[in-house]
Amino acid sequence: MTTPGDARDQILARIRAATGPEGTANGRAGPAGSVDEGYAALPRDYLSAHHDPARCDIVDLFAERAADYRAVVERVRTDDLPAAVARILAERWGRAARPVPFVIPDGLPAQWLAAVPAAVQLTSDTPPLSAAELDTMAGVVTGCAVAIAETGTIILEHGPGSPGQGRRALTLVPDFHLAVVLAAQVAADLPEGFARLNPARPHTLISGPSATSDIELIRVEGVHGPRQLHVLLVPPETEIAT
Repeated sequence: MTTPGDARDQILARIRAATGPEGTANGRAGPAGSVDEGYAALPRDYLSAHHDPARCDIVDLFAERAADYRAVVERVRTDDLPAAVARILAERWGRAARPVPFVIPDGLPAQWLAAVPAAVQLTSDTPPLSAAELDTMAGVVTGCAVAIAETGTIILEHGPGSPGQGRRALTLVPDFHLAVVLAAQVAADLPEGFARLNPARPHTLISGPSATSDIELIRVEGVHGPRQLHVLLVPPETEIAT
């Protein structure tokens, strides 16, 4: 068992390794490059992942964790994906007091929308819709950049080169979000997922419907994002090319 003194000694030893024998702790600058070299030499044998894809079905784990966050998770084969998208949009369209459109980001695979009936209105975000216009949308349909099995999180990456995900406002203003997640996009843990992303781009992390329980621990959904999240998960053996 590590005592507080042992932990302190380990921390101080690492600081000394990073600053060098004549580092800033003595009030003098250390030798050129000593800080960088010492920092690079520090051991980094900490655990970076909790789930080994070779021994854990991370797609199953993602589905389980996303459902824990009250997302609706539905597994669909590639051949059934267009019909599933059409069914979900048509159900929500028919349930509304008056038919309202769904916003579609640029680059969303046309095949996913091939079965959507003509009665269901799909609206492009080019040119960008205003906040007031987005507020009139029944929902949004997107793909994703990465999904995290450990936390049941969907990550959207925004900007050029990230088709089918759109800008952040698209998934923050409408009340309903339909997200398509391919099995190849599921990473086991956060470090693996972040390694797949472009750090120069903005990202949106979605763990279930938007919710808060700040007031008397009463859960309220849809406060600062979609009130409902529906995930269509495409299993590995039936992945669709985008």
